[in-house]
Amino acid sequence: MRAALAAATEDTVIYDLDGIGRQYAALRAELPDVAVRFAMKACPVDEVLDHLAGLGSGFDAASPQEIAQALRTGVAPELIHYGNTVKSDRNIAEAYRMGVRDFATDSLEDVAAITEHAPGSRVFCRVATTGEGALWGLSHKFGCSPEDALRVLGAARTAGLVPSGLSVHVGSQQMTAEAWTAAIDSLAAVLETLNWRGITPTRVNLGGGLPALGVLDRGGRPLEPPLDKMFTVIREGMERLRAVNAAPLEFLLEPGRHLVADHGAIRAHVARLTSRHQLDGTRADWLYLSCGKFNGLYEMDQLQYRLEFPTHPGGQFVNAVVAGPTCDSDDAYAQEDGPVRVPHAIASGDPVWIHSCGAYATAYATRGFNGFPPLPYTCIGGSGDRGAGA
Repeated sequence: MRAALAAATEDTVIYDLDGIGRQYAALRAELPDVAVRFAMKACPVDEVLDHLAGLGSGFDAASPQEIAQALRTGVAPELIHYGNTVKSDRNIAEAYRMGVRDFATDSLEDVAAITEHAPGSRVFCRVATTGEGALWGLSHKFGCSPEDALRVLGAARTAGLVPSGLSVHVGSQQMTAEAWTAAIDSLAAVLETLNWRGITPTRVNLGGGLPALGVLDRGGRPLEPPLDKMFTVIREGMERLRAVNAAPLEFLLEPGRHLVADHGAIRAHVARLTSRHQLDGTRADWLYLSCGKFNGLYEMDQLQYRLEFPTHPGGQFVNAVVAGPTCDSDDAYAQEDGPVRVPHAIASGDPVWIHSCGAYATAYATRGFNGFPPLPYTCIGGSGDRGAGA
């Protein structure tokens, strides 16, 4: 990765396919009984998807377009599930036409639509979590209460669908193992009641949430999630759920950022380092980069990316607020939390290496907000280094 960054003369996102592969292998070693369905939204890059498919991964898709992209990797439709609980009649029908038979749901209305447009399909009901402990909680838009989950799967059985399982998502970049403990408690209670009602699920989808390890918090401090403890809690939770259910259970996981974030980096450059007085009388230094929230660094509202200035390894440093190039005030690290140490001698055009930004770097980029285009990308490793478009 460092060699690729050093060799790059223009701004680009670099994905290390071998690093992603090692991360996938490490996850499978920790949870060998869990099938992986990569959350495509984290990195919808064809070369990354092809590489993961070649390693045995399936895919968590959220739209017909993602399903079509997943199928182009050559995976069977059985390894793709429609994990988005929000979908129109047309979305459902198109997914069904492409061979998908596993659908997430969380409402009676969605069950009725799946019944009409994807008859006989398998559904797994998403049970809501609090999202506590995650940088991005997902507790409002998705998932239903345990009580509603019972109604949803009961309705699915009555309608001729297969009530195949339950799912949860503990929130993106989850920082606590306790989040999985709480989620498994909820799943166990629902499973017990479903079994009592004669519904015996065969699958539990433990969702996403496994964190990246190389990013910083808003104050610039390393985020140190207890990953080993998380894996222990998940393994113990799986055994608990197996003991509760009357039939054997298969487990799935939907990692996204955990597989790709730390194996993607951006070669960017400095637009300008400035110093100016603020209205409160203090002087602030600002480092403006060639990329920001709208073309590569969307998540800078909740975290900081590690920056490296390869042409300035030493010398005098200043504490600066980091911001992107656009004429938008949201295109900046949170000013009140943590300025970044920046070489005082840095000049416009100097390279900047931005580490651990492989998750969502391409996915969230706009088509050209303020005329700043999305970054092109390059993949290294795998079956050979490859250049690609944006």
